[in-house]
Amino acid sequence: MSTPHHTTAKPMRYALLLRGINVGGKHKVSMDRLKADLMELGFRNVVSYINSGNLFFDSSEPEEVIQRTLARYFDATYDFPVPFIIISAATLQQEVAHLPSWWQDDAAYRRDALFYLPEADTAAIEAETATWANDREQLHFGRTAFFYCNHDQADYLTSNYHRKLLKARFYKQLTIRNGKTFQKIIELTLED
Repeated sequence: MSTPHHTTAKPMRYALLLRGINVGGKHKVSMDRLKADLMELGFRNVVSYINSGNLFFDSSEPEEVIQRTLARYFDATYDFPVPFIIISAATLQQEVAHLPSWWQDDAAYRRDALFYLPEADTAAIEAETATWANDREQLHFGRTAFFYCNHDQADYLTSNYHRKLLKARFYKQLTIRNGKTFQKIIELTLED
């Protein structure tokens, strides 16, 4: 007889994306220590990719429980805030399925996935950034992120994105990954 509160759900793969760590010698987070701590917290098959805070793990816990567990862990472990987002493999799969064809263009000069942190006001972000799109800059608003592409290197420094993003009110509500890192996140989350 199983206890009602004990979970026997099939484990789900998650991506854990951190914001603003290991940048310019500030807010140092060791990926090795973090991986060990995540295993200690009960997460399985923990993997990290590069030093900017991309981790992957399996868990049978509900997403809200994982969110609370990680929030408590980061608050207790670091003396600086560690904003993060967790995204399930199923959610990422849906996101990828709805990406426009221009996002697949590896020859584009700049491709970024700007993931929404939990506190992000996605409607306000979409309203403000929608005006950035033009014949050179393309935007797609997804469920977990908005996607940006600029095909022309010569145009990038004068682009709306380059000139406006850092000054935008919502900048700290995002964690950004370039196209190459996004591809790796997909691989490490969706692999069996």
